[in-house]
Amino acid sequence: MIFDCKPVDFIKLSHFLITLDLLKCNVLLIKYPNMADSKKTNLDPYDHVLKQLLAEVIELREKIEINSNQRLQKYQGNFHSGYFSKSACNLAHYLAMRQLDLRHLQDRLAQAGLSSLGRAEASVLSTLDLLIDLLKRATNKHYLQGEKNPGEFGFNRGRQLLEQHTMELFGPFNERGRAHVMVTLGTEASWDYTLVSSLLEKGMTCARINCAHDEAVVWQGMIRNIRRAETEKGRTCRILMDLAGHKIRTGPVALGPSVHHISVQKDRTGKILGPGYLILTVSPENPSTDNLLFRAPIPKPLHKRLAPGMQLGFIDNQNKQRCLKVEKALSDTDWLVSSEKAAYLVSGCTLTLSMAQQSDKPKSVDKFTLGEFAGEPLDIRVFKNELLLLTAGEIEGKPAEYDNNGGLIHPAQIGCTLSSLIEKLEIGQPVWIDDGKLGAVVESVTEQGALLRIVVAKTGGVRIQSDKGINFPGAEFNLPPLTDKDLTDLDFICVHADLVGFSFVETLVEMEYLMAELAKRNASDLPIIAKIETNRAVKNLPDIILGTIGRHNLGIMIARGDLSVELGSARLAEIQEELLWLCEAAHVPVIWATQVLESIAKKGTRSRPEFTDAAMAVRAECVMLNKGPYILDAIEALVNVMVRMDEHQRKKFSRLRALHW
Repeated sequence: MIFDCKPVDFIKLSHFLITLDLLKCNVLLIKYPNMADSKKTNLDPYDHVLKQLLAEVIELREKIEINSNQRLQKYQGNFHSGYFSKSACNLAHYLAMRQLDLRHLQDRLAQAGLSSLGRAEASVLSTLDLLIDLLKRATNKHYLQGEKNPGEFGFNRGRQLLEQHTMELFGPFNERGRAHVMVTLGTEASWDYTLVSSLLEKGMTCARINCAHDEAVVWQGMIRNIRRAETEKGRTCRILMDLAGHKIRTGPVALGPSVHHISVQKDRTGKILGPGYLILTVSPENPSTDNLLFRAPIPKPLHKRLAPGMQLGFIDNQNKQRCLKVEKALSDTDWLVSSEKAAYLVSGCTLTLSMAQQSDKPKSVDKFTLGEFAGEPLDIRVFKNELLLLTAGEIEGKPAEYDNNGGLIHPAQIGCTLSSLIEKLEIGQPVWIDDGKLGAVVESVTEQGALLRIVVAKTGGVRIQSDKGINFPGAEFNLPPLTDKDLTDLDFICVHADLVGFSFVETLVEMEYLMAELAKRNASDLPIIAKIETNRAVKNLPDIILGTIGRHNLGIMIARGDLSVELGSARLAEIQEELLWLCEAAHVPVIWATQVLESIAKKGTRSRPEFTDAAMAVRAECVMLNKGPYILDAIEALVNVMVRMDEHQRKKFSRLRALHW
């Protein structure tokens, strides 16, 4: 054969051919062990290498068994031929193996054309037994000729257990292959059956209900629509309900003046292109439409008098005469009105109703008082190196105050929903707000609260809003595993859900607490999805899994949003891989969560990096999408990616599907 290639390419090709020759020789030795004596095989140079590898692999197996047996003694009571017991043993083997640096052994095994230990997660001992058997057959012509390989069944058993546990949690695989898609439901899913039906049609196999939002009557509506869609579509859809846990979030923000800015459409030169719109309603608290326009309350007598074409004159907050034109009725309670000019509508102002006339001046009819409405939250914006006071949750947040010379009178402040945590903070401790958009460190703790110094913020500053997450990486507050609300919600979950999500779980003790609460409600068979959201949970995950899988059905959610705040993005990229390996060794299904195809779901736009992320997610057993106006497009895109990637790769194993260029 003649190869037309560069020297470097030729070297790579030579290495590839040598590897193929080695692999071919090993296969021949297994089938024809007597060939080891033949001078024609020319295997003498490799004999010493293979024997040395055999000795090292046997020694490695012995170390793993000793270490894993010691580790398992702590959990011996969980292995009474119960669920996942074989999986717990395999996880202990994997943890023992990963305590050793096997890089040099890995390289030498690969050079000899032998099996890699890098794909041993699902069946550790069976992988080692297969490798030992192969090496013995290659180095000893008298070894067990014609007998069945001792590790064959065990090697396949690990993969079978993982598939079994996946089906038990998320249901059977459908015609789309192994793609399990979870979708977080919004409030509209409680009344919009068409949406829920379309979600199942597109490929949703598990629906997530977050108990941190809405209430039981809304959840019941969601579940009713899911069960109806299951029946009508002939598809299965499991329901995961997440316990809210201890919601450490920012408190309310003080409201500004009760003034609404009616903005008109303008081009870049300031020319008005279109009017501004708002809704006048007699039912401001119960919108009858999904319109996002501002809703201003009006008295019922005025509502009865309105008709298309009428006008409502008023004096705005800048003492300018403005007019609202009645466009059309949106419902029995709402009217759509427009303004040709920008205006600042003041709560409780006087409205003068008039009919449009042929002349320039409309004829006055009657006067009414606009209802009261609340102002917008104040704009709290902080910049790098500025101060922020973290206060008790009931204290309203407000921006910083300065004197006439620009001197700071009082720093910006925001409340914390779990006020008891503030006094436990330590100087120098990091604090992250709003999914890591704002980073700070504790400078001091006083009776007023914790004074934070901003260390991470974008150039234009970060706006702090209410109900945004607050993270304290590394802090241990020793909070009870479940809140009173969680326990109440658990009563509902045990009756209606297929899976229960355990938010912010960090220790085996907390898992045991939830298992005990499920037992009290006769729901010990309800699987738990442990949401790994903190650095402490990552460190304790082996203990959590080993102490749980012997007695309770378990799944793991990699909550990458909170983890990225706790660990940093670079560390997260490494940790999410390790979590996948760990769970595969335990045969525990994994949910890959947070910001998957977020651009499509939220904005309808496609991002190349997000598709790469979605392709990596196929190694998990289930992928979660967050709610958004374009969620149906996101499901379709995700299923397409997962089905394609499954043909190429399963977990870390490349399947080598034929390529068609």
